[in-house]
Amino acid sequence: MAVDLLLGLQWGDEGKGKIVDVLTSNYNIIARFQGGPNAGHTLEFDGIKHVLRTIPSGIFHANSVNVIGNGVVIDPVVFVKELEGLDQFNIDYKKKLIISRKAHIILPTHRMLDAASETAKGKAKIGSTLKGIGPTYMDKTGRNGIRVGDLELADWKEKYRTLANKHEAMISFYNVQIQYDLEELETEFFEAVERLKELTFIDSEEYLYQAQKSGKTILAEGAQGSLLDIDFGTYPFVTSSNTTAAGACTGLGVAPNQIGDVYGIFKAYTTRVGSGPFPTELFDDVGAAMAKIGREFGAVTGRARRCGWLDLVALKYACQVNGVTKLMMMKGDVLSGFKTLKICTAYEYKGETITHLPYNIEPENIKPIYTNFEGWQEDLTKMTNASQFPKALENYISFLEKELEIPITVVSVGPDRKQTIFR
Repeated sequence: MAVDLLLGLQWGDEGKGKIVDVLTSNYNIIARFQGGPNAGHTLEFDGIKHVLRTIPSGIFHANSVNVIGNGVVIDPVVFVKELEGLDQFNIDYKKKLIISRKAHIILPTHRMLDAASETAKGKAKIGSTLKGIGPTYMDKTGRNGIRVGDLELADWKEKYRTLANKHEAMISFYNVQIQYDLEELETEFFEAVERLKELTFIDSEEYLYQAQKSGKTILAEGAQGSLLDIDFGTYPFVTSSNTTAAGACTGLGVAPNQIGDVYGIFKAYTTRVGSGPFPTELFDDVGAAMAKIGREFGAVTGRARRCGWLDLVALKYACQVNGVTKLMMMKGDVLSGFKTLKICTAYEYKGETITHLPYNIEPENIKPIYTNFEGWQEDLTKMTNASQFPKALENYISFLEKELEIPITVVSVGPDRKQTIFR
């Protein structure tokens, strides 16, 4: 059985959690393949809003097994709080949630190092969420990291101490003032590690291989978005992992020829959190209205998201890099009420008109070129079938399908799992 992928095609926050939740009934296994607890996947059903950080979005389905893959970095303290949030729903996560031994652990000193590094950058800061994600991936590639499997070894605390001491020396090098009580942080950390050890640790690449051989269906769930990919995103304003389709292979141990459908999730407009270039960003009342109607605030950080028109140039790029086979458009309901809608179909770049994403999209180099569309006034949130869509929305969707040459199979018209329309 092939492994299907579900990925964000913009700067994250596209609504991947909701769609994974909707699709989970079609899969036996949901596997998260990269990222850390800076990613907040929001699910809403039965009048309750749930925010997951590290745990895959299939956890609320009784028959799904949820795998945290080797490409993920785990903060035990945040993770345990997430587990405690599930307790009230009587979810047997000790049975339904398993973790790769090769996943790396975020230490308290990783978070401190993150804060010191970002503070030292001053005005040049990249907008880190200060969760320790970057420093943990740096230790991973520097071959210093502590992995989940190390927690099963008798001397893992010695390895911890060596690495934590190194981090403290690095923090002093930055010569900035950050407030922390390491002893208190470590007490909480070691308590959380003991809770983490109550779960099942697996060799995830072997587990998924055997699951495929036995006919199990698997959906790989990405975090963040393609434009935040460490290689293909708007560097250096990116995350520290490969958020694109290739990251699923390295983050789970799945062979490239075993990938099936690649579901690409995008908003009907564009948002971005933190620093970095954003060619279609709006600074007027329209952008403010998008943010208000769309409730554009980070699920984990609470940070306000920057809003702008849909950037088709960037979306095409993400589709190409990921090999997207099916598209899913989120938050179509947010655009209801705007008289005119715009889609960026090209850039003016160094005196030329281009339709590909260049190396540098800083505002001094890029000017978006827009195509205008008639807006729709109808409230989409109560609609249950694509046949109810207003003509203007159908035109918007048809234009995107023609330009991207990929079908849009799902349109989301609200945050609840029931507000999902298949086409």
